[in-house]
Amino acid sequence: MEFSVIGRSQLKLGRFDLLYRELGFYNLKNNCRILNNRVCYGNNMRLKKTEIRFTLKALQSEPVLEKKRSGHGTRSKRVNGVKLFVGLPLDAVSSECKSNNHARAIAAGLKALKLLGVEGVELPIWWGIVEKDAMGKYDWSGYLAIAKMVQKVGLKLHVTLCFHGSKKPHIPLPKWVSRIGESQPSIFFTDRQGQHYKECLSLAVDNLPVLDGKTPVQVYQSFCESFKSSFSPFIGSTITGISMGLGPDGELRYPSHHGLPSDNKTRGVGEFQCYDQNMLSFLKQHAEESGNPLWGLGGPHDAPTYDQPLHSNNFFEDGGSWESTYGDFFLSWYANQLLTHGDHLLSLAASTFGDTGVTVYGKIPLMHSWYGTRSHPSELTAGFYNTTNKDGYEPVAKMFARNSCKMIIPRMGLTDANQANGTHCSPEMLIAQIMTACKNHGVKVSGQNISEFGALEGFNQIKKNLSGDKVLDLFTYHRMGAYFFSPEHFPSFTEFVRCLNQPELHSDDLPSEEEEDTGSSVKSEESSVNSLSAVNL
Repeated sequence: MEFSVIGRSQLKLGRFDLLYRELGFYNLKNNCRILNNRVCYGNNMRLKKTEIRFTLKALQSEPVLEKKRSGHGTRSKRVNGVKLFVGLPLDAVSSECKSNNHARAIAAGLKALKLLGVEGVELPIWWGIVEKDAMGKYDWSGYLAIAKMVQKVGLKLHVTLCFHGSKKPHIPLPKWVSRIGESQPSIFFTDRQGQHYKECLSLAVDNLPVLDGKTPVQVYQSFCESFKSSFSPFIGSTITGISMGLGPDGELRYPSHHGLPSDNKTRGVGEFQCYDQNMLSFLKQHAEESGNPLWGLGGPHDAPTYDQPLHSNNFFEDGGSWESTYGDFFLSWYANQLLTHGDHLLSLAASTFGDTGVTVYGKIPLMHSWYGTRSHPSELTAGFYNTTNKDGYEPVAKMFARNSCKMIIPRMGLTDANQANGTHCSPEMLIAQIMTACKNHGVKVSGQNISEFGALEGFNQIKKNLSGDKVLDLFTYHRMGAYFFSPEHFPSFTEFVRCLNQPELHSDDLPSEEEEDTGSSVKSEESSVNSLSAVNL
C-alpha cells in the first residue's frame, strides 16, 4: 500500500527520514503501540506483513528559490490568503492534567503537519480538567507540555477555552461546579419537560453569584487571567489565537437540539430552552415591562419538541404564532438574551487578551435545518432570530465587531445536496448569509469542518468556500486522530494542503537565466527521489 506525503521541495531528505521513523498509523482510540517497528492495536491484534511505502512529492510544482541573484527577493503567498490549522485530539490531555494522551502520536503528527506547510494546530483546553477539583485551583501542566511541543516544531497554536463539557470523549464540567448543580439545578439550561442540560451553565446565571459566591463571568475571568499568566512565554509568539467558549460545544447558542442524534439528518426543529428558574424570572420581568404580564409565564405553548418537524404544531407554520405580536416579543427577548451573553464573554476575552497581540475568536453554530422555510425554526430555537422577514445575523456580526473579535463558522464541508430530504436544509445558503453579515461589519471569519469522514466531497466544498472573497482568513480542519493519518484519508488531505499553498507569483518574480539553470538542477535532484520505504508493519 502506498502512502503519499507532500512536503516542500526545499526540505532536506533527512527530515523526512526522521518523520517516517516516528510517524505511524496511530489508533488513538484503541491503545495503539509501536513495538520493534510493528504496530499493535489493543491487547491482542497485530498487523503483520503489511508494507507502507511513503512517497515524497513536492508541495509545489516549481522550485522555491531562496534568493534572487539579481538582488530582488521573491514574493509568494497563498492564493486566497487562508491560513490552515489542524485540530488536536479533544482528549490530548488526560483528565488529571498531569500527562498527555497519545503523546508520541501527537509529536509525530506535528512534524508531519509542519512538513506539509500547515500553519499550526488548535488545542482545546477544558475547564473541567484545568480547574477540576476546586475553584481557583488550576493545573495547566499537560497543556503547557503540548504548547512546548508545538513551539519546538515551529508551528503556531490556536487555543480554545472550553467552558462546556463533552460526551465523546467524556469530559464533564469541573467537579465542584457539578456538586453545586446537584443542589441548584437552576444553574443549568432547562427545557419544557424540566430536563436539565448539564454540559454548560445557563446564560441566565452569567452575573448571578451562584458559584460559591462568585458569578460565572467572574470565574471565567479568573480562568482567563490564570491562562494568560501561565502561558505568557507562548502568547503572541507560538499562541496567535484564542477562542472563547460561548455555550454548548463552545458555540453561541442554546442547547436546543441536545436531545437529537448528531448525524446531520435529523428532522426535528429543536426546543426552546427558557424554563430554568432564572430564565423564567427574566422573561416574567420583560413581559411585565412590556405591558403583557401573561406573556411571561413560559415559552410558546404551541411550539414542537426536539424531534418533531415543523408542521407538527402551529408555532412555526406559515401564518403561525412566530409571525404574531407575541411571537416577535418572545423571539426578540430570547435572541437578545443570547446576544447579551455573547457580548459579556467576548468583551471579557477581548479585555483580558487585548494587550497580548493574539486574536480573539468566538464560534457560532450553523443551524441549517429548515433554512428553506419562512420561519427557520432550528435557528429560532437555537437563539438566532433569523426568518424570511428578519436578518438575525446582522446583530451578531455587530456584536463581534464591537468586541474586535473574529467569528468561527463550523461545518464548512457540508453541501446542500447531501442533506436529509424533507427538512429544507441549506448549509451553503446559510454560510453565505452569515459571511455577508460579517463582510458588512468588517468581521473576519475562521472556518471549520465537522469531521474528516467523507473527506473527498468535504474538501471540494471547503475549497469552494475558501475561494470566495477575503472575509475568511483561517480554516481549522478537524481533527487529528487515527483516521486522519490513515491511507484512506491523509492523501486527500495532503492534496487539499497543496491546493491552499499554491504560490501566487508576481511579475518581478520571474527567474533570470541563471535562476532557470538553478531551478533545472533542483528539478533534477527532486526527480531522483522517488520513494522512501519507511515503516514495515
